[in-house]
Amino acid sequence: MILSNGAGRWRLLAGACLLACMASLAGCSSLARDSEAGLDSAAAGQNETEARRRARIRLELAVNYLQHGQPQVALEEVRQALAADPDNADAYHVRGLAHMAQGDMAKAEHSLRRAQDMKPRDPDILHNLGWLQCQREHYEQAGELFERALAIPGYTSRSKTLMSLGVCQQRAGQVELAEQTLLRAYEIDAGNPVIGYHLASIIFARGDIGRAQFYARRVNNGEFGSAESLWLGIRIERALGDTLAMRQLAEQLRKRFPDSRQVRALDKGNFDE
Repeated sequence: MILSNGAGRWRLLAGACLLACMASLAGCSSLARDSEAGLDSAAAGQNETEARRRARIRLELAVNYLQHGQPQVALEEVRQALAADPDNADAYHVRGLAHMAQGDMAKAEHSLRRAQDMKPRDPDILHNLGWLQCQREHYEQAGELFERALAIPGYTSRSKTLMSLGVCQQRAGQVELAEQTLLRAYEIDAGNPVIGYHLASIIFARGDIGRAQFYARRVNNGEFGSAESLWLGIRIERALGDTLAMRQLAEQLRKRFPDSRQVRALDKGNFDE
């Protein structure tokens, strides 16, 4: 997801996106279109429902493949879902996520825009479109899309969107604003390691070492500590002169992530990375 470059970054953040998408797809059966007015054949209505059902099953498979790092297979499932139900906004949503996983941002945007046209007030689509714009370094557009998602009443994944908005603000160099946004996310979901890591990183960078330690330790004492968070913790403890804590974190880093660039930096004594 966000804690490392490349595929790791995708897994962390997209995990949140996909969970939201899965929740949306789980309700697809209730989205089946009503039989069109004027249809005088019960069979026609049943056929329409069956098509929607087939599309839902294909999309559930697509999300599963996407969660397991198989976007190409996911795209084939989406293709079959759209063949069964060409006007399915969720299918375009998932197709956009699959293209994003492949790094094809142009195709991803096309699909997500199509989904947004069909569901202009769907906060999950707005969120994922915002994250795409952030990936493309279109930070102003990303911020606008995230804010639109946050403004929708009843949106239940606010911490996810605040987290993503804060990360984009951090990338855009709006560090003070990013810290405030991430604090809002932290108030909602204090156990989220991505939020905690980025807060610790921002606070450490501006020299508030003791406060950075609080957030870093909460991440590293949990089960979702990463090479990045452990390395940040090592640098924080070094700055505070706590050699015991520093050594304990270094042992975790070597044991859990022996081939990481952070271990290589540790071996070189390069704490500025």
